[in-house]
Amino acid sequence: MKYLCLVYFDPALLASMPPGERDRLDNDSMDYDETLEARGQLVIAEALQPPETAKVVHTRGGGLSQTDGPFIETKEQLGGFILVDVPDLNAAIQVASKIPLAKYGAIEVRPIAKVERSAP
Repeated sequence: MKYLCLVYFDPALLASMPPGERDRLDNDSMDYDETLEARGQLVIAEALQPPETAKVVHTRGGGLSQTDGPFIETKEQLGGFILVDVPDLNAAIQVASKIPLAKYGAIEVRPIAKVERSAP
């Protein structure tokens, strides 16, 4: 079953890290991705650009609007994701617990939903 591990952390915390510590964290993260790939559990892992690069898109009443964002009242922001294919939720939680950024933020684990077409 596929699970999405959403990686949340405070960007200010990472920005304040000494360069060697930040490099170590980045390398540890990439090493962990390679470990998951070698086990056949990794579907994809990606880091995200900072929140200030995001746009929020709404379509209402046939119109489109976009705003800068997201503007969320929290220090932790979504910074990346890892999509894994593991047997069950417990296995996904174990994967999430070893994500290096879990030491600095939070990892939200969500099962992927199957959405199927309904008959016309």
